[in-house]
Amino acid sequence: MLEKLKKEVLSANLELVKQNLVIFTWGNVSGIDRDKRIVAIKPSGVPYEKLQCKDIVLVDLEGHVIEGSLRPSSDTPTHLELYKNFKEISGVCHTHSKFATIWAQINKAIPCLGTTHADYFYGEIPVTEKLSAKEFENYEESIGKSIVEKFKNINPLNVPGALVSDHGPFTWGETPLKSVENAAVLEYIAELAFFCELSKAQGQEIDINLLDKHFFRKHGKDAYYGQSKNI
Repeated sequence: MLEKLKKEVLSANLELVKQNLVIFTWGNVSGIDRDKRIVAIKPSGVPYEKLQCKDIVLVDLEGHVIEGSLRPSSDTPTHLELYKNFKEISGVCHTHSKFATIWAQINKAIPCLGTTHADYFYGEIPVTEKLSAKEFENYEESIGKSIVEKFKNINPLNVPGALVSDHGPFTWGETPLKSVENAAVLEYIAELAFFCELSKAQGQEIDINLLDKHFFRKHGKDAYYGQSKNI
């Protein structure tokens, strides 16, 4: 069932290793079939070197396993909250990549300091509010809700990622592989911003005109970066 989606999700999970975004079994990627309302996600605790297409678990949007003999990722409820609320996305990625996690652990949004950031994220990458004691009762679901709450006034396609307070980054995209690409870019710009913050001449946030130019030349109806999709 949904073999094409499972293969895409497997490939995206293995890309996490290639991009040095995970160690051990940390991290996970999922994808969704919007028509069938079914999510394919990495199983919990399975080493990447052993991961096969048959291991990918299918769940519905309420978290019930539809297909698979293994338990889905413990982060599944977070993924499901994002799919329910961000209707335009079809892939979600979670890592504990080093520099993005540093920003999450110091509870600071990553400011947009230059064009490398602006090419992918329209403005700062936000950090969620800390969870209350009651929210830990449904921990993973509460994480998803905290991200959604932070994006009440942010377009999730313009800022395809967030830092979960004290925890780490989640990213998303139009496909599972795109969510991983956004995770890799987030990690790179998190490192750049980290060293800018450490420097004596601390980075200043990017001029709004330069932010607009770099983001919208790649995204939106008037984008002109790259080649036509027909090529």
